[in-house]
Amino acid sequence: MVENKHQWKAWIYLSPAIVLLLVFTVWPIINTLIMAFSENYSSLAGLGGQTFKFGLGNFQHVIGYKGFITCLKNTMLLCVLTVPLSTILALLISVCLNAIKPFQKLLQTIYFLPYVTNSIAIGMVFAAMFNIVGNISSQEQIITTAGIINNFLGLFGVEPINWINAGSSYWANITVMVVYIVWNALPFKILILLGGLQSVNKQYYDAAKIDSTPKWRVLTKITVPLLSPMIAYVVITGFIGGFKEYSSIVGIFDVGMGPAGDHGRLNTMVGYIYDSIKNQQGRASAAALILFGIIFVVTMINLYVSKKKTHY
Repeated sequence: MVENKHQWKAWIYLSPAIVLLLVFTVWPIINTLIMAFSENYSSLAGLGGQTFKFGLGNFQHVIGYKGFITCLKNTMLLCVLTVPLSTILALLISVCLNAIKPFQKLLQTIYFLPYVTNSIAIGMVFAAMFNIVGNISSQEQIITTAGIINNFLGLFGVEPINWINAGSSYWANITVMVVYIVWNALPFKILILLGGLQSVNKQYYDAAKIDSTPKWRVLTKITVPLLSPMIAYVVITGFIGGFKEYSSIVGIFDVGMGPAGDHGRLNTMVGYIYDSIKNQQGRASAAALILFGIIFVVTMINLYVSKKKTHY
């Protein structure tokens, strides 16, 4: 009786959040479904009173688009390369940070800084690092500026590599993107894994120390199993974020999504959605649903695998 008496107060407190969710989350999802199944839907044509046939035409256009396979391949490749690599590096860094006592908070802050930095700004910095500026003429000589990364590699006798400029190879571009995405993904994963490490019962490590267990065995037999719920979480969220890659590529290659002379080479599914949303909202909505379906399937597979490997 008392519960029922006070329920209306709870609904009043929740009403602003519910209204915002309905307007900015539920309605956009419903509208996306409507546009996806409205063939050749365009908002300007819709405002002019044009009606659209209900069907699968938008999906056929997306799948039949000549660059669809390129977008899908780039998206899948970036996910497969960056998620395992960033997870392994984050785990190793977290273990090292957890073992360091002096300056631990300072180091944690330094590693977390990229997470709160704008991804486009970070991309511009990486572009400057990998960019080959060209030749600078002086009165006495011509100085070649091969870029910060090439200058560093030159210390080890490596010839300058064309990473992102016109004429660069596809795999050079992918290498730059992998380095950037992994570096950008590390802070969040380190934060989650470090929090998990600090909550692990120290008795396990004390017992291992008494038995003189090698450190690599402690890592594989104690740390990884105890952190498996957090590892599963960062892997799943990593794949979800990886399938939505767009801003990182724009930050380095601009909206051309590729080096000069080969625009669109690194286009992704989200990039295709942004390109289509200007004039073909129906196709953009269909592409968004296709991407949702791919993410859903990959997430379900990850959840199925993690259930067998996760220890709670």
